[in-house]
Amino acid sequence: MNRRKFFRNGSLFALGSSLLSPFDLKATTLDPDTINRNKKAKNIIVLVSDGMSNGTLNMADLYLSRKTGKGSNWLQLYKDNRVNRALMDMASASSIVTDSAAASSSWGSGFRINNGGLNIGTKGEAYVPIWQKFKKAGKMAGCVTTVPITHATPAGFCVNSKSRNDQEGIAEKYLRLKFDIMMGGGNNYFSSEYRKDKVDMYQKFEAQGYQVVKNRSEMLKATLDKPILGVFNNDGLPYTIDRNNNKELTEKIPTLAEMTQKAIDRMKNHEEGFVLQVEAGKVDWAAHGNDIAGLIYDQTAHDEAVKVAIDFAEKDENTLVIITTDHGNANPGVIYGKKANKQFDSIQEYKHTNEWILNGFGKETSVSQIKQRIEYANNIALTTEEANVLLSYYNSINTEKGLYNPKQLPFHELAQIQKQHNSVGWISMNHSADYVELAMFGPGSDLLKPFIKNTDLHYLMLEAAEVENNF
Repeated sequence: MNRRKFFRNGSLFALGSSLLSPFDLKATTLDPDTINRNKKAKNIIVLVSDGMSNGTLNMADLYLSRKTGKGSNWLQLYKDNRVNRALMDMASASSIVTDSAAASSSWGSGFRINNGGLNIGTKGEAYVPIWQKFKKAGKMAGCVTTVPITHATPAGFCVNSKSRNDQEGIAEKYLRLKFDIMMGGGNNYFSSEYRKDKVDMYQKFEAQGYQVVKNRSEMLKATLDKPILGVFNNDGLPYTIDRNNNKELTEKIPTLAEMTQKAIDRMKNHEEGFVLQVEAGKVDWAAHGNDIAGLIYDQTAHDEAVKVAIDFAEKDENTLVIITTDHGNANPGVIYGKKANKQFDSIQEYKHTNEWILNGFGKETSVSQIKQRIEYANNIALTTEEANVLLSYYNSINTEKGLYNPKQLPFHELAQIQKQHNSVGWISMNHSADYVELAMFGPGSDLLKPFIKNTDLHYLMLEAAEVENNF
């Protein structure tokens, strides 16, 4: 189908003004061998580093450059002029600061919705999510993530729900919609042991022909001729650095890159092509906790998944790869100081996240034990005063409040102590209204303009794949 005819036919009637602006800036000139203009995208891979502020992308590249001599795969695409690049406005219908549900749903539905909902309009309209549109067009579809597979970002591409919090219901909708591969955490929402209704969702998926895999070995051995449900932890998956420093977790939990490769292998030979969403969801969780080890190492894990996708797209030549984030979070960055280089490099020696550190303490923990655990994890020598500040928070641990910090552990306080040693500062512990980075590689990337609205991406994907918006 001719793309210009596709536009005339009105299938992209809701495309944002940024794509149709009469004064668009010229896109970066690309190597014609890299981008084949007007070529249909048979496959689409969307990689989302959830909650990635620009400072996070920057620090991951600095970390890799200074440790290995080679920066991130994402920024290397920029350096080599191999992608089209844009900024994207991620506001929701209810706020200039979006949550992940509204952000993902803007891509999923092509409309801005209120924070907290999934593809439900401001007047209660139920929009058809984009992965359902591609399924109806004959493509295979799937998602992989480091948080529960029922979490906001994968769900925003797949289902309608008045509340992102109905993760048990989202698991049921996945079954009815028969997506081809869904992997991440979320045992709490599939297991009869944890579900409120005591329904065994694994049994239901198996009855529909799914292979259910619950560890890395089972995932790697899963055949490619049947749909796959992979659930590897009760909630989100362990942070990358904690996984890498624990033999049991390394053997049990697949990496995001491994899940991405398995998903591609499962769907790549389908005649009509496939669509895949890949999410580094715990980048966002780490930002909420001002947890620098969680943040940087999970961002580099996302970057390894970027390489998997780009390597496939280069060989395939029919795959559009989209790399982005849904919003900023905490806006971290390296702060000026005479010892900034050396202090930032100290993160290379970290063994564990702040989550691992702080969950190892309790009311009975001694000051010396706090010092020992942090010295082991971060190679930092705390003062007695600093250890006492942390210990004071354990006198009234709350186990019910806080979405990303239910125990109200002293994440902020530990990050402030670490700042003196690693030169990383944070402006908050919550989402921000950043315009976010967006990069595209492969057929359809020539459609990208320098600045777009989040909803534009929905229609751009349909246009790149030449799937009409008539649902």
